[in-house]
Amino acid sequence: MSTDRLLDGRLKIRHLVLVIAIADEGTLVRAAASLHITQPVVTRGLREVEELLGVPLFDRLPRGVAPTQYGHSFIARARSVLAELRIADEEVRLLQSGRLGTVTVGTHLAGSNLLLPRAIAGLKAEHPRLTVVVREGTPDTLQQLLLAGDLDLTVGRLSSTVPVRLVQERLHHEPIRLVARVGHPVHGRSKISLADLVDFPWIFPVAQTALRAELEAVFFHEGLPLPADRVECTSMLTLRNLLVSTDVIAALPMFIAVDDRELGILPTPLSSIRRAVGVTLPKDRAPSPAAAALLGHLREEGARLAELEREIAQSELAAATAQR
Repeated sequence: MSTDRLLDGRLKIRHLVLVIAIADEGTLVRAAASLHITQPVVTRGLREVEELLGVPLFDRLPRGVAPTQYGHSFIARARSVLAELRIADEEVRLLQSGRLGTVTVGTHLAGSNLLLPRAIAGLKAEHPRLTVVVREGTPDTLQQLLLAGDLDLTVGRLSSTVPVRLVQERLHHEPIRLVARVGHPVHGRSKISLADLVDFPWIFPVAQTALRAELEAVFFHEGLPLPADRVECTSMLTLRNLLVSTDVIAALPMFIAVDDRELGILPTPLSSIRRAVGVTLPKDRAPSPAAAALLGHLREEGARLAELEREIAQSELAAATAQR
């Protein structure tokens, strides 16, 4: 198939809309209803796209259709094209009205406590009429939303592997530290090993997350079993409420505890766990003016947090040296 065949005028935007509707609805009948057209029009339009591409996009099943391997690829790209067109239309409309518009950012735990809120505050001080939409989710969910064009960028822990259509930019490193409420029985001890903490209740990240695997590796390296009394949770609201109201211990990004007067950091080292925090962006999509403005503030706040991290590390090193 020659790429020029998709640019010679035969492929229409309505074809992309139609293919996505079929994928979302699962049948030609429901796709026609959602687009307020007849089924023969849908059937003819799908046939036109498949003839142009020279491959089937859907397998015809007894009760509907399912994307083929070619269909999955084409549908993903079609979603991106339509997302770009929506963004372009929004940017032109907002530029006409003298506004920057809206930026939609995804976040997950790391970076959501200080980096993102501070960047948003700086952005809003500079552009009061700009709208910021923040969406929380797991890293894999946020990646899919980013690829589909539903997010402008994501903020949080950087991954060792990302889809080739995404690019990452590190803003600062943030150690993972053990945290307990102020007044917890373990506070006040000069030295607390991981073994001293096993019998307390814990909050662990859910399985199949990077932090969970890293914590399990730390316990394994120390020759310790995982705490038997534990809750598995990724909801920050639930997690914090349990932390301040019970004797649970949790591993959190350091700045979450540093900025919370009801939480205290334990002097138990987790040197093998250190997070690179930054932004993830689409590689083939230029940031909108609103997203570019937020990105600038994120970079500024990332530099400040990197300096704060260095100061905290030096202070902790000095305190540890004085105790020897």
